[in-house]
Amino acid sequence: MKKMLMAMFMSAVSVVSFAYHIGVVSGTVSQSEDSLRGAEAVMAKYGAADKGGKVIHITYPDNFMQEMETTISQIVSLADDPEMKAIIMAEAVPGTVEAFRRIRDKRPDIILMANTAHEDPEMIADVSDLALYPDAIARGYLIVKAAKEMGADKFVHISFPRHLSYEMLSRRRNIMAETAKDLGMEFIDVSAPDPVSDVGVAGAQQYILEQVPNWLQKYGKNTAFFATNDAHTEPLLKRVSEEGGYFVEADLPSATMGYPGALGIDFSDSEKGNWPAILKKVEKVVTDKGASGRMGTWAYSYNFSVTQAMGDHAVNVIEGKCDILDFDALMETLKANTPGAGWNGSYLVDVNGVERDNYVLIYQDTYIFGKGYLHMTDIKVPEKYFDIR
Repeated sequence: MKKMLMAMFMSAVSVVSFAYHIGVVSGTVSQSEDSLRGAEAVMAKYGAADKGGKVIHITYPDNFMQEMETTISQIVSLADDPEMKAIIMAEAVPGTVEAFRRIRDKRPDIILMANTAHEDPEMIADVSDLALYPDAIARGYLIVKAAKEMGADKFVHISFPRHLSYEMLSRRRNIMAETAKDLGMEFIDVSAPDPVSDVGVAGAQQYILEQVPNWLQKYGKNTAFFATNDAHTEPLLKRVSEEGGYFVEADLPSATMGYPGALGIDFSDSEKGNWPAILKKVEKVVTDKGASGRMGTWAYSYNFSVTQAMGDHAVNVIEGKCDILDFDALMETLKANTPGAGWNGSYLVDVNGVERDNYVLIYQDTYIFGKGYLHMTDIKVPEKYFDIR
């Protein structure tokens, strides 16, 4: 009887210890659809808290820059829930640092996780338990190497002064230039109109539409193109599919980044969030247009799949299955949410040369339409490229 009572007690303790909530903060469908869908996927898996599940999902305002205090207050309000054990920013917009600071003061027991932070990396690392960000540094080498493997002998980098003032984008450009030199490829800088300038998005896109045929004529069909801006990506994809050249992947790759608008692809409600189905549909159109082997992407949306993985990782940490900084466990959750796709990453080295083991730079394998995965995540990036500024 004593053993039975003890077993019942331990069972009750176990149930109580796992009665917890996770807060997931994302943009709206108009501001950041992939982050929103990823948050919804986490809720679908673990259940809504108001229905007996684990997840509380809130969205920040579309104009979060103008309504920063509202954004901060919304994030902090999640800490009012006594059962809250983790808060995940599906996209850590400005205001996240201050919100996390306030939560730290109020509830130091809550695990704080940030994805794709808009604020200074060192500041985010100081207030987060774990931060994830697309690895611009490793990809500076890998994108150019992939272009070489696809058949390109020239690499055109399309950007503008505002973007090149950003440390990560500038470093990636410099790494790309050095990689091209090392691989015997010609590296070409091209300046295009900034979409937030007077010409607007329409003018910037029109410029790309008009110039890509001229660039192909000047540099040849074995030229690969990369644009740092999403607005430039759609017209670039359109012209590459029609005129020739190579496109490895977008700045933040996804089969829904640029391809639907460039190639006239619509997705049904049942296909939204179904990344294998989306990939298959885009691949058919690309192949039908004769661009097989020349255009690529990531098979799964970064923000969607990383939000899912952070949800799983938070659950595993809370339930004592792994440590928050367990790199291998994190990689496994990413792979589990993206069947067939490889992942890799490294730790951020801050401006003082200090490695931050709670700020992980990650990237997914490159998928080439009509060819498949290039297995770029299996390639070791030479150390010299991490030192390029």
